[in-house]
Amino acid sequence: MAQKKPEPAGYCSTAVLANLFDITAQWVGELTKNGILRKHDTEVGPRYNVVEATRSYVKYLREKAAGRSDKDDAAAEKEQQKLAAEVRIKEARAEYAELELAELQGKMHRSEDVEAMNQQLVFTIRGMLVALPGRLAVDVAGVSDAAEASVLIRREVNAVLEELSNFKYDPAAYEKLVNERQKWMDTDEDIQ
Repeated sequence: MAQKKPEPAGYCSTAVLANLFDITAQWVGELTKNGILRKHDTEVGPRYNVVEATRSYVKYLREKAAGRSDKDDAAAEKEQQKLAAEVRIKEARAEYAELELAELQGKMHRSEDVEAMNQQLVFTIRGMLVALPGRLAVDVAGVSDAAEASVLIRREVNAVLEELSNFKYDPAAYEKLVNERQKWMDTDEDIQ
């Protein structure tokens, strides 16, 4: 029968180290896997250096007690990330509320409202320009030369431009668009 080799001086197996630290062999394995403890190759196989392992385990316990273990660091980092995400969400909600308030106060307009009002202006201009030939046809037909026709056309164009120059920003029109949208949103919320 083969004789069992003795343990090298200063080294021990997982079971002996677990017994020495009063922890399970599985926990010794976890500590090794996490890099806290380290096995060394010996003539009888992988073993722990007792002094080194004891110092490493004591250091680990001190750090853990001080709140600096690897797992605590990871948990603290995740908690910090979660808090940072919550802060970003709250800041975004606050910014949204400020923008909504500015809109309701008439200090800011949504791009779709400005587009709708500009479309209305464009349609007004278009209508005036399309009406020009009808307004001018009879008058221009009754003149005898091009210079007189030019004066009539210029006068009508200037009248159209004068009418357009009276176009003013109307906060009530924007407010009406906002109120209509709010009613739609309230209706959408009621449906959900």
